[in-house]
Amino acid sequence: MSILAKIEAEQFKSDITPFQVGDTIKVHTRVVEGEKERIQIYSGIVIGRKGAGINENFTVRRVSYGEGVERVFPIHSPRIAKIEVERRGAVRRAKLNYLRSRKGKSATTVKDRTDRA
Repeated sequence: MSILAKIEAEQFKSDITPFQVGDTIKVHTRVVEGEKERIQIYSGIVIGRKGAGINENFTVRRVSYGEGVERVFPIHSPRIAKIEVERRGAVRRAKLNYLRSRKGKSATTVKDRTDRA
């Protein structure tokens, strides 16, 4: 095993909650302010996933005070405390860029997915 592969193996998280594009999630991020550390929650729809391995990241979009806000999170970042899935979404695209041009409720919702047993 090469040196880079060993370093990457140490950085991998094993307790990642499975989620897909279209899901509404809550990302709990650690925020350091001076000496104190707190958890801040960022909630929104996953509009894309990108990369592989240690470089994998995902984009979360939400509408805040009428303005669309997107944030990119690395999946294996130590700043992410946990990821909660609020709702599963049924989408037919790998990237949901069309949500950027929408207004109102249609910009923040996608069809619910019903899981079959």
